[in-house]
Amino acid sequence: MVEKYRESAVFAGHYTHFLTWAQLVALYHLTADLTPPIEFGPRYNIAPTQRAPVVREQGQQRELVMLRWGLIPFWAGDAKIAYKTINARAEAIARTPAFREAWKARRCLIPTSGFYEWLKTPQGKQPYLIGFKDQRPFSLGGLWESWRDRASGEKIETYTIITTAPNEVAGKIHNRMPLIIDPADFDRWLTATAPPADLLRPYPGDEMEAYPVSKAVNSPAKDEAGMIERVDIPQLS
Repeated sequence: MVEKYRESAVFAGHYTHFLTWAQLVALYHLTADLTPPIEFGPRYNIAPTQRAPVVREQGQQRELVMLRWGLIPFWAGDAKIAYKTINARAEAIARTPAFREAWKARRCLIPTSGFYEWLKTPQGKQPYLIGFKDQRPFSLGGLWESWRDRASGEKIETYTIITTAPNEVAGKIHNRMPLIIDPADFDRWLTATAPPADLLRPYPGDEMEAYPVSKAVNSPAKDEAGMIERVDIPQLS
């Protein structure tokens, strides 16, 4: 399964989130249902098809919900498309059938403390954790969608992470990076009637860093605090 989604992904597709519930309420000014979801807790290796926290605006209320990563468009005949829609390219988002309607009206924020990317080396693929030097949490820009299984009638809510060209930090490792939304732009990202296309740009890299971590990150089944610790290998130049 891992290789299947990497073929179509535009960044490798694992990330972290270990914000506390109080931090999330304060950061996003949540107003709806301020009780943490049952599934809520720190995550050190979120991978596609897994459920993770997503912030969205619903009926003038800002809420945090647990959605499944891999967007299923409302018109999809089945859920298999989710393996190809973990990411949405910023450059094509307004014209891609799977994303264009959600881009207009269903934008969301994905809380994170850092995202992983893999660098090809003579010793194999080495994972790096990319985030801010001061270790502050940040938000990825995404889209969410609601889909109903025609066979079972089950409603499934899913999301995708938008990607851009990389900044100077991520660019040493990969040719794409997740879209990062600055807190000053949260309101416009979530509520603007006209899609805020000017925000679809690489986040400046001067306050960011990338450092090597354990290859345990390669397994979506593993989710341990030790995964974010720096390992001792030569640094990127």
